[in-house]
Amino acid sequence: MPAQTATPAPAARGGRVSRLSQLTVPSMPQSVASTAAKSSFSQAPSTALVPPPPLAVKKDPKLANNWKTKSPAELTDAEVIAMPDTEYMNEKQMAFFRLKLEELKRGILENAGETTEHLREDTVVVPDPADRATIEEEHALELRTRDRERKLLKKIEQSIQRIDGGDYGYCDETGEPIGVGRLLARPTATLSLEAQQRRELKQKMFGD
Repeated sequence: MPAQTATPAPAARGGRVSRLSQLTVPSMPQSVASTAAKSSFSQAPSTALVPPPPLAVKKDPKLANNWKTKSPAELTDAEVIAMPDTEYMNEKQMAFFRLKLEELKRGILENAGETTEHLREDTVVVPDPADRATIEEEHALELRTRDRERKLLKKIEQSIQRIDGGDYGYCDETGEPIGVGRLLARPTATLSLEAQQRRELKQKMFGD
């Protein structure tokens, strides 16, 4: 069977050719001879240093030009995905993602305020040890959640700064486009999916 090639990604900044456009995915075997072979095949650790490319995001051609007549606040995710690759991270896309990040930031700040209120309300001494332990565990869980959100808030601020600097939407390691689909799922992403998977693989192999 002929090798399948990945769908070309938008061109990287500075004229660099996207690594995804050069990546070839080998075909998987259609069958395995025996149950033992299947077991060994599934348990064998992967030694590939380059992960498979992400699936191409489906675009609705009917929505391709909607961005021209709508403001960033009026655009939907589907309309942003449908925008031509040549318009990647134009002013309207940048403004669209800024609104996404600011909305995410507001939600985190509201949650932080609610946490403060909850902790203030639960300061009453509870005589029953079991009830007190339950309340303390709930407080610990809520504080851990807020700590994760605090770290996310920092990433949001950094992403907004990247928009201001014109670097948003491009991989820190390769300079290639991160992709609209990935940014919609994770607006604070600073690495392309390929670079992120490669970093996670290295962390798993070397523990860094």
